[in-house]
Amino acid sequence: MADEYYETTNPAWIENSALTAPALLGAAAGLLLGDLMHPSARRGVGIGLGVLGVAALLPFVVGGVTGLVAGPRSKFGVRRNIQRIRDAGIVAPAYDDVEEELREQGLI
Repeated sequence: MADEYYETTNPAWIENSALTAPALLGAAAGLLLGDLMHPSARRGVGIGLGVLGVAALLPFVVGGVTGLVAGPRSKFGVRRNIQRIRDAGIVAPAYDDVEEELREQGLI
C-alpha cells in the first residue's frame, strides 16, 4: 500500500532537494576552502564558477523564453496548432466527375 501511494504522488520535495544539493555542497566547500586560498586566486575561481553557473542556467532560460514565445498558449503556438489541424491530411474532395457531367450537359 505504501509503495502504491509513493508512486502516484511524486513528492516535489525530492526533486527540489536533489536540485539544491550540489549548490549547498559547493557553498560548503567554498566556505571551508576559502581561507586557504590567496585572495587573487579566490577572485579568479569565483568569477570562473560564476560564469559556469550562468552557462549552466542558459538552457533553462532559453527553454523558458521559447515556451513563452512559441508555446502552445502563445499567439504563435495557437497559430501553429490551428495550421496543423488544417493540414492534418484532410483534402478537398475531387469534383472531376461533377465537372464532366456539367460538360456533357453543356452547362460549362
